[in-house]
Amino acid sequence: MRALSGRCRFVGLSLTRLHLFLSATLPLALLSGGPALAQNLQQPASPPPPPPEAAQAPAHDEEITFSAANLEYDSDADMVTASGDVRMFREGNRLRADKVIWNRKTGEVRAEGNVAVVNPGGDTAYGDSVQLTDTLRDGVVQDLLVVLEEGGRMAAAKGTRSGDIFQLERAAYSPCRVVDDNGCPKAPSWKITAERVVYDAGRKRVYYTGARMELFGLPLIPLPGLAHPTGSEAGSGLLVPDIRYDRENGFEVAVPYYFRIAPDRDMTITPHVFTDALPLLQGQFRALTDLGAFQITGYGTYGRRQPLIGETTSGEKDFRGYLDASGKLQFDPYWSVTGSLRLTSDDTFLRRYDISRDDRLRSVVNVERIDSDSYLSLAGWAVQTLRMGVPQGLQPIALPVFDYRQRTREPLLGGTIEVQGNTLALTRTSGQDTQRAFAGVRWDLRKLTPLGQEVTFTAYARSDAYHTDEILSTVTPAYRGDPGWNFRSIASFAVDVRWPFVGEAFGGTQRLTPRVQIVASPVTGNLDVPNEDARAVDLEDSNLFALNRFPGYDRYEDGTRITYGLEWALERPGLSISTIVGQSYRLTAKPSLFPDGTGLTNRTSDIVGRTTVKFERFVSFTHRFRLDKDSLAVRRNEIDATVGSDKTYAMIGYLRLNRDVDDTLEDLRDREEIRLGGRVAFARYWSVFGSATIDLTNKQEDPLSLADGYEPVRHRLGLAYEDECLELGVTWRRDYESTGDVRRGNTYLFRVAFKQLGL
Repeated sequence: MRALSGRCRFVGLSLTRLHLFLSATLPLALLSGGPALAQNLQQPASPPPPPPEAAQAPAHDEEITFSAANLEYDSDADMVTASGDVRMFREGNRLRADKVIWNRKTGEVRAEGNVAVVNPGGDTAYGDSVQLTDTLRDGVVQDLLVVLEEGGRMAAAKGTRSGDIFQLERAAYSPCRVVDDNGCPKAPSWKITAERVVYDAGRKRVYYTGARMELFGLPLIPLPGLAHPTGSEAGSGLLVPDIRYDRENGFEVAVPYYFRIAPDRDMTITPHVFTDALPLLQGQFRALTDLGAFQITGYGTYGRRQPLIGETTSGEKDFRGYLDASGKLQFDPYWSVTGSLRLTSDDTFLRRYDISRDDRLRSVVNVERIDSDSYLSLAGWAVQTLRMGVPQGLQPIALPVFDYRQRTREPLLGGTIEVQGNTLALTRTSGQDTQRAFAGVRWDLRKLTPLGQEVTFTAYARSDAYHTDEILSTVTPAYRGDPGWNFRSIASFAVDVRWPFVGEAFGGTQRLTPRVQIVASPVTGNLDVPNEDARAVDLEDSNLFALNRFPGYDRYEDGTRITYGLEWALERPGLSISTIVGQSYRLTAKPSLFPDGTGLTNRTSDIVGRTTVKFERFVSFTHRFRLDKDSLAVRRNEIDATVGSDKTYAMIGYLRLNRDVDDTLEDLRDREEIRLGGRVAFARYWSVFGSATIDLTNKQEDPLSLADGYEPVRHRLGLAYEDECLELGVTWRRDYESTGDVRRGNTYLFRVAFKQLGL
């Protein structure tokens, strides 16, 4: 018998067998290809083998090196025994053990004592012993623990391999942490235990027998037939079901099944089963191509359709469903196509099955070309209305919608010229049809004076052509225009002066900027043409200094006016405050085109402003207002505020429009509403959350409103748990409005998501 010590290098036959030893132990230990949890959850005391130093690394892939405190060879028994912190290295694989015994007669190789194997990906397998057959391919690992580079763990009392089939007995799996931030042991949030786990290396798939999901140590959810692919790629299989209850449908269980068609295509089929309604089937197809991506989602069931008002008119059942498709294709850096399709069978389907609360569905297709100096769009769109009392025949279909803009540098004065061409064709099956085309040009020149004033000169000219018919089908006379062909010319010239003053204040930098703008436009024949896109007009801080304070093209503000305002801002570490306030005065006495209540009807406008405060990431506050020019009554009061951290916060949104607008202008009705929301975190992973929307509108503000001054719309309250591998939540929601077959009442939702499992 000979004893050696130090580093040894073997090639030839020894290399081959030791390589087979590593190639067998690594896949056996790491057979799941996914995160895993050991029955003994804690890390073994012995650390994994570190990467080899330069002197220890094999010279090439056909060589294996190892080091040990002692190396003995029994010539009689023909056995090689390496002991004392044995380390082996080959092709990025590393092994560490207290002892490695190689019986050259039987071909058996056995590693004993604190065995740890690390593959090139950084995954580590631990075991008490590894024993291989004479082929050095099949074998057994006792008390297996696998710790993956991603942090997951898997363990089994025993692991065996036979060809491409690996089996684990009494195994468990979890991606959850088993120690806290202080390094103390903690139980995982969830794990999967199984009587047997089989890994088919040929199919690259793991199968479980007798699997059960444990939540917080309680075996709650059996998982018969559970299987999933190895590696990071998704695989076909069942996903975690959704469970909920509401008044319309009763108890609901939705069980999604995921189909992996190809690496860039998949499909999910989800049956929804209810106790008080017929089943509903949901499907989604997604695809990623060389040009872009698209998705198609559909819902379908068979039941009674109910109008928005009244009882069911017929006992007959019919198909009910919803189709939602969207996508974008990018042909080159400039050209792209974007599209979306949204269609539903009836007005209440989306609300009945809690898919969406939208009251209008817009379908659009748009071909665009964009570069640094030009923009081209050729689009079309259509709207399906779900609003009560609004006929579908009055909804417009826009085809085509063409818009082209070209920006160039003006050579004489150094300004910028933008040329625009635009066409629009609106068709209604039972309403007014409108066609519009215009060509315009805009010139802008920005200069800085020696005193620091910023002066911007703007000139704008446009020629419009309109054609419209069936104008009497439009209820509001101001929106109709004259039938037949009409032409209009528009011109404006504006000078905008800003004079910023900057200095130190309150430990930071403040900026005070007076601003004055003069705009002059000749009289424009606005009422001769229809108004399709400029109806919802209202004076606010965002359009105070706009060249045209109407929101669209169909109405243009004429006359001469002067607009003045003041901007102030303070910037200091962690704190920013900005505010703007302003007003305008019309120099001409011509009657205003703006409806009463918009803040622009009289020669002197109302006063508008906005204040924004941000304090680090803890406070965000925005206040917008409009004050009556005579009485200083608040005509618009809007607040959006958030206070708190990412885990604990409170939100409030408040809006009150007190404009006294004509009731026939449906786009400008007054209303008052408050929105509340918040979340409070406790016990590290737990939180309570809630929100509420309350309609505060009364008959004085909007005679057509059904609210009485305090009418809850909906609220929700929930309890949630979230850590690094589990999301769990219970939500109670109450709706206070009934629409068709959507009745007011309670909805309860239970949600669970197992992270890193694809469920």
